[in-house]
Amino acid sequence: MIEVLFLGTSCMKPTKERNPAAVLISYAGEGILMDCGEGTQRQFRAIDMKPTKVTKILITHWHGDHVLGLPGLLQTIGSEDRPKTIEIYGPRGTKKFFENMAHSFYFDRVLDMKIVEVENGRFFENESFALEAMELEHNVPTLGYAFVEKDRRRISVPFVKKLGIPDGPLLGKLQMGKDIEWKGKKVTAEEATSIVKGKKIAYITDTAICKNCITLAQDADLLISESVYEEGLHEKASQYKHMTAVQAASIANTANVKKLVLTHFSQRYKTTEKVQEEAKAHFSNVLCAYDFLKVKV
Repeated sequence: MIEVLFLGTSCMKPTKERNPAAVLISYAGEGILMDCGEGTQRQFRAIDMKPTKVTKILITHWHGDHVLGLPGLLQTIGSEDRPKTIEIYGPRGTKKFFENMAHSFYFDRVLDMKIVEVENGRFFENESFALEAMELEHNVPTLGYAFVEKDRRRISVPFVKKLGIPDGPLLGKLQMGKDIEWKGKKVTAEEATSIVKGKKIAYITDTAICKNCITLAQDADLLISESVYEEGLHEKASQYKHMTAVQAASIANTANVKKLVLTHFSQRYKTTEKVQEEAKAHFSNVLCAYDFLKVKV
């Protein structure tokens, strides 16, 4: 099960109800934080979650509302007795921006940090999942991200029970796609297991609508998209290279997305009812995020 936690859903500034951008994906012992707006570590504290849960940080771009929480969060993680390596990924210029940030105050680097600038394509992969990036259209270098869970095999319990195969190494081999021998007969992984398709989560924020938005979101089980403006302000959205709820919904439709969650709302909206209604007119399975919303994928 993949859990997505919205730690910040406001655009540009914090409000009484919303913190700036931050979304945490929890999966297989990994905590993948996408953006780290001002006050992100306090959001962790507010729900009694340890910031040390974070193992990777994906920065979309270096506007303040997406990165001002970095120094405090990293300093806190680094103060732990056994600090771990934190991987930080971002667009071109990330290394320079990070160095500038680190030299702005006395930053105790007891934390081991791996800082990587990424471009279009897959930039991380292990046995469980992969991370991908696509360049978006904003007024500074900006990336969208996708979390792609790998397909896995599921044991057919009725089948193996019928054969009397016990829990243990033999089932483990079948689950890895390897054939086994049981009581003098060959048992194939194909007959004893089924393929469970991995889930995909796409994260698109601070961009004008563009082809790469659709490419990144293609066939996603969950699309997290900015929705800074209602449709009546589409000219303003175009001017500042942001998107409306209708544009986010059109991406979800075109890309064959299963569920759309809107976030990154302008402070002008005290409620998100109108934004959600506009999106729903074009894509039915849509939800407006709020701080501390959890979505299971």
